[in-house]
Amino acid sequence: MVFSSILFLWIFLPIVLIGNRIMAGIPGKMEQRRTAQNRFLLLASLVFYGWGGIYYLLLMLAVILINYVAGISMEREESRKRLSLILAIVLNLGLLGYFKYFNLLISTIETVGGMKQGGLGFKEVILPIGISFYIFQAMSYTIDVYRGKTKVQRNLLDFALYVSLFPQLVAGPIVQYKDVEEQIYHRVESTELFSSGIKRFCYGLGKKVLIANTLGEVVDEIWKLEVAKIGPGVALLAAVAYTLQIYYDFSGYSDMAIGIGRMLGFQFKENFRYPYQSSSVSEFWRRWHISLSSWFKEYVYIPLGGSRVGQWKTCRNLFIVFLLTGIWHGANYTFFAWGLYYGVLVVLERVLSPRIPAGKGKFVLGRIYTILAVSFGWIFFRAPSITEACSFVGGFARFGATDYTVLTYLSMKVLLALLFGILLCGPLQSLLWNTGFGKVCREPQNEMTKADKQEFRLVVKIADDFVQLALLIASIIMVMSGTYNPFIYFQF
Repeated sequence: MVFSSILFLWIFLPIVLIGNRIMAGIPGKMEQRRTAQNRFLLLASLVFYGWGGIYYLLLMLAVILINYVAGISMEREESRKRLSLILAIVLNLGLLGYFKYFNLLISTIETVGGMKQGGLGFKEVILPIGISFYIFQAMSYTIDVYRGKTKVQRNLLDFALYVSLFPQLVAGPIVQYKDVEEQIYHRVESTELFSSGIKRFCYGLGKKVLIANTLGEVVDEIWKLEVAKIGPGVALLAAVAYTLQIYYDFSGYSDMAIGIGRMLGFQFKENFRYPYQSSSVSEFWRRWHISLSSWFKEYVYIPLGGSRVGQWKTCRNLFIVFLLTGIWHGANYTFFAWGLYYGVLVVLERVLSPRIPAGKGKFVLGRIYTILAVSFGWIFFRAPSITEACSFVGGFARFGATDYTVLTYLSMKVLLALLFGILLCGPLQSLLWNTGFGKVCREPQNEMTKADKQEFRLVVKIADDFVQLALLIASIIMVMSGTYNPFIYFQF
């Protein structure tokens, strides 16, 4: 079940929102009402995930049980605390490794051994949706319990709710237990928070359905071509379209997850902060998929010594983190290469950036370099193999006669998606924020009277509400009329 589907929008989400409000209104103490809400949301989350197959649901329940038992064991047996942590990590990573990388391992053995595909006789392992997200989420709890940064959750059902809560279950953001521990029992629901949740969901749905899906169809069509025969025009279109598609697809999902969370009283941390506005690759990773970057920083980078161990070891630590980031994303050598690529770039920035004089020139050139570097990296991220990625890159220099023309893919719908995609990934917001509009919103000392400011904000609110409604209507129409509706990060 995906957020941008008729089933979710018209049936599942309304039932959950109405049910949550009913649970909040039952007679009794606040503690009893909150317990009723938590049990209802747990049931809804299990139905949401189990919709894709009971087999996947059982696997997630096994992960929940492993980490719950590990936490209880650490509390009861101090002497075996380290052993409990090691066993939990081995089991978590073992499950992740089997389901995510077993096929690649067998395929590699068959290739090296000169056998045909399937020669070893192993059946293909199907990757459960969202396994990387909920395993990392569960592991963060276990590690934090070991470190003493969070208390043990003794209630199995409440721990299960933390891991399985459906808004962030299958594609993040990766929520750490310490960030929502208090909210499980004492979250504050309000009309204002619910309204902001609706707004966030509408914007996220619009990002996904109107921009990401439109550009995704073009990208998929181009990648189905014989990439060795594409020219610079088609290659450039595919690269730009995918750079925008993956941002609007993933950030759109995160917006919807955060929005649904707010409607239910949960406040999740931001996962994107206009990453294509970055002036370095290091800054890009502080703005892109923030929950994953934060996870690796806290549980890998800092334990390795972080930046406190000298320049060489700091570079080593950064390289390891980005290599693991690439591996986390998928069982394909393209992801491995993608992780290596970013590891090298971040290390080079660490060494060379301090030697470049600061100034406007460095800032402007930094932005140009970053968007080019990131867009180039997405080619390997999207490619089925390293060979095809390299062949695709060759298309930028393949001038002259080619088998395909860029005009074939540039419909008015695609052009509009490209235009709004480029404007809304940061440039327009930055422009508005640095003009009179932003200054009024920030309430500076200016010549506007209090009444003028209130009137201005009212106009902005009405315009904002109108945009939300228009996005919702347009998105629903697109969902009802189309069948192309994948989420890129569901495969991770």
